[in-house]
Amino acid sequence: MCLVFPSAAASKGFKMATGQSNCFHCKDSLCGKRYIMKEENVFCVKCYDSLFANFCEKCHKAIECDSKDLAYKGCHWHETCFKCAQCHHSLVEKPFAAKDERLLCTTCYSNEYSSKCFHCKRTIMPGKITGSWRWVVTNGGVTYHDQPWHKECFLCTGCKKQLAEHRFMSKDEHPFCLECFSGHFAKKCVACTEPITALGGGKFISFEEHQWHSDCFKCSRCACSLVGKNFLTQQDQVLCCNCGSSI
Repeated sequence: MCLVFPSAAASKGFKMATGQSNCFHCKDSLCGKRYIMKEENVFCVKCYDSLFANFCEKCHKAIECDSKDLAYKGCHWHETCFKCAQCHHSLVEKPFAAKDERLLCTTCYSNEYSSKCFHCKRTIMPGKITGSWRWVVTNGGVTYHDQPWHKECFLCTGCKKQLAEHRFMSKDEHPFCLECFSGHFAKKCVACTEPITALGGGKFISFEEHQWHSDCFKCSRCACSLVGKNFLTQQDQVLCCNCGSSI
């Protein structure tokens, strides 16, 4: 964004001739007339405008001595022509953005070029970007499945709480908080009946459509760990080989 101020040509030093002097270009007398000094030479207003005036990018007319000349990157505008290309509101002494050779006010720039929320389709204002586990957080937004969302719109599909800056799970491309995902979709451990999730790299054991947390996979009699060991089943029990052989 840029703030434009009048160029040096906008403040032309008019003087009133009181003695005998002539325009450097047309040689007409300047007595009792306004004139402008340029490089130690004096010019009448008409000659100065015809020789040195910049041309407005908008109306393509000369920016004469009586007009303020606004300049940006070598281009010039009349003060009344310096407007947003979209809404046509004045940009004089206001921040603006230059895009594709057009000048836009901040509102029109945001509406046209900023990201739109995937959920509500409204603009997400640009801001600081930070990286984290499964999201990219901007100033008021998150990115999920390569789509931008307002953080107020990025909610758990189940309980509707905000998920921005929180860990979450996905089911059929719908985001869920950990509590809702565990309650609706996670398998339950046969031993402790708590949900089994893969968060944090947690390991689990699966056997004949039953699942256990690795810490819960123990012999039903002696409670020794069965992880990585042979075991036997007896109805709903899992047994180590020693306990199983004694049956």
